[in-house]
Amino acid sequence: MKTMVPNLKNIINHSPSIDKVGVEERCARFQSRSIKNESKWEGLKMVLSMIDLTTLEGKDTPGKVKQMCYKAHHLNDNMSDLPNVAAVCVYPSMVKLAKKELIGTNIKVASVSTAFPSGQAPLSVKLSDTKFAVDNGADEIDMVISRGEFLSGDYNFVHDEIATIKEACGHARLKVILETGELSTLDNVRLASDIAILAGADFIKTSTGKISPAATMPVTYTMLQAIRDHYVATGKMIGMKPAGGISNSKLALHYLVMVKETVGDEWLNNTYFRFGASSLANDVLMQIQKAKTGIYSSADYFSID
Repeated sequence: MKTMVPNLKNIINHSPSIDKVGVEERCARFQSRSIKNESKWEGLKMVLSMIDLTTLEGKDTPGKVKQMCYKAHHLNDNMSDLPNVAAVCVYPSMVKLAKKELIGTNIKVASVSTAFPSGQAPLSVKLSDTKFAVDNGADEIDMVISRGEFLSGDYNFVHDEIATIKEACGHARLKVILETGELSTLDNVRLASDIAILAGADFIKTSTGKISPAATMPVTYTMLQAIRDHYVATGKMIGMKPAGGISNSKLALHYLVMVKETVGDEWLNNTYFRFGASSLANDVLMQIQKAKTGIYSSADYFSID
């Protein structure tokens, strides 16, 4: 039998049981917070700065990736006081192109990896996938865990695979996607979060966006609690990325309230918090324009992702 990784046994044996009803009630309170207009304006700019614009379709073309990169660094053309988005996220085959299109900007290039979205491939393929993306300039890698191994109880496998991919990332930051819609319970979400953090994740991320449900507030809150507990124990900050299902500004602002009240102001920046939600950018721009001019623009005035 394979020897268990030090500390992993302790994490498995002492992973907290999550009170689902309590978590849902807490999340409902986050959504009941009133946000003053001045705070809303600053919050919307913060949300915009935290978005990873994403295109992850089999029909992706160089033209589509170029268009998305152009949008990423021209969102503030008509409103110069707005920040850029945090990153664009593409398949490994499009990393080199995205990197070229974003020269001279502070926008990161992220790449999915490890046989995204299923994760059903040998480790050799996942390593090749990752190294190809990094060699072509990826600043960040978004990997998926092997949910089948996790649900089978082979937590050592999940840990070791994440640790191996982390090593292959080199300078690139690693976001570990749990695909929480397939983990079934908040207890599983918490355990998977703890394992990913122990294995070296720089970020933990809810979803690929290909499975429903994707990001939810209870799931994100559970993952934030894991991040908070790790910080209390070690002093090390881990990032959080809810992805999929966050398409409007109001919900995004409530997520920021949750972040502030769960882990603190130190996480309210794109170094430690991201939204994986491309359609959110257009809604944020519409809301910002409304806040500045008092007039809503039609969605037709904003590019379709």
